[in-house]
Amino acid sequence: MTREDGPIPSASRLRHGRWLLALVPLVLVGGAFFWWQGSEGAVAPEGAPKPTSAPVSDPREGARAPAERSSAAMAAESAPPSLLSPEAREREARRELWQKRLERAKRSLESYVAATRYPPESRPGREHPDQLELAEPERTRPLSPKAAEDGTSDVQLRLKQDKVFVVGDETVLFTVACEDSRRAPRPCEVVSALAHEADHLADAGGMPGVPVMFVDSGQGGDAVAGDGMLTGRFQPSKQGFAMFSGTLRVVIRVRSGSLEDSAFFDVLYTSAPPATFTGRVREVLEGGSLDLYLPVQVRKAGRYVVSGRLDDEGGVPFAVLSFNEELQEGSQEVKLNVFGKVIRDDKPTFPLTLRDVDGFLLKEMGDPDRELMVTLRGPVHTTREYSLEQFSDAEWRSPERDLYTRELEKDVTEAQKQLDAALADKPEP
Repeated sequence: MTREDGPIPSASRLRHGRWLLALVPLVLVGGAFFWWQGSEGAVAPEGAPKPTSAPVSDPREGARAPAERSSAAMAAESAPPSLLSPEAREREARRELWQKRLERAKRSLESYVAATRYPPESRPGREHPDQLELAEPERTRPLSPKAAEDGTSDVQLRLKQDKVFVVGDETVLFTVACEDSRRAPRPCEVVSALAHEADHLADAGGMPGVPVMFVDSGQGGDAVAGDGMLTGRFQPSKQGFAMFSGTLRVVIRVRSGSLEDSAFFDVLYTSAPPATFTGRVREVLEGGSLDLYLPVQVRKAGRYVVSGRLDDEGGVPFAVLSFNEELQEGSQEVKLNVFGKVIRDDKPTFPLTLRDVDGFLLKEMGDPDRELMVTLRGPVHTTREYSLEQFSDAEWRSPERDLYTRELEKDVTEAQKQLDAALADKPEP
């Protein structure tokens, strides 16, 4: 063999021979592959031997079939709604509906049972943190809202009163202070202060306003002289309101530098209490709970609401107790119940201390809606020591609680029944 430009060298001929030998197996394999592909769907002639590569029947095939069918059914059940038939979509929607209703019914039952395991009149203090102390409102507001909005002043007005409910000869103290945004004191002056009936009361304005003095002298109720905290002392019974019962408002005008604005304090005043706490507390361990009986002298019969706070031995608030029942005129007792399960669940250390007991006569009509009793401030009674085992761990029971529980259980049962029917693809009754 020769090329146009000369003979092919022997080394080149050897390389070409090797390439041809390498291509032979590829050609044979490729031809066999295409022959097999073409003959795969052909029918073998009679008497021809079956290919050895044909699949062999597996005796476990019958056992796998139900599982495969089950998997297919599960795939159909979990298929997207767009791939389901109308009947299947309706079935799935019914199942989802009753599944949600069942979950909601169970949550309602569990929430109600948990919320009512203690009686309303004996609750753990952690449930009512806002009731653990007597009301002593304190608030802060810009002295001049317009200046604060414009950004020309950051002077704040801090207002506080040591009580809201005032009875008989009791006195209430008001405190006023001016400070900046960092709570640093600023010059402060109460230009005027006037006590009068609240404007919202019917026939308000029939009594003239009474001036209230604010001082920073360390006298007249003021704690520290010259500390920038101005204190006003107000005693309604001695300052023109001895025959009045209702809401009184003390309007003040405050100045700090070039800024000046108004603010106010409200108190609810009862000139003569409808009932009075008297004598010593009587304690009785009965029915797995601890009952504290407070003697009272009732002047006006009616529905009384009484509240007390209970601390453990270390002074940590433990429970909030209440009484809400009718009392007749004369000597009566108010029962404050310390429920056994509250003690068993929260495990306070004994002895317990009852403190800050207040109460009022609830009025059916009129404004205000109550006549106040004189509050027993500070410790009122210290209990004996008890062990936890002396108290019952049973939940509170009442006809009302049993009724509502049964109704909620019916909701759960009905929802479960409907869900079971939907899961079984049965028509709803």
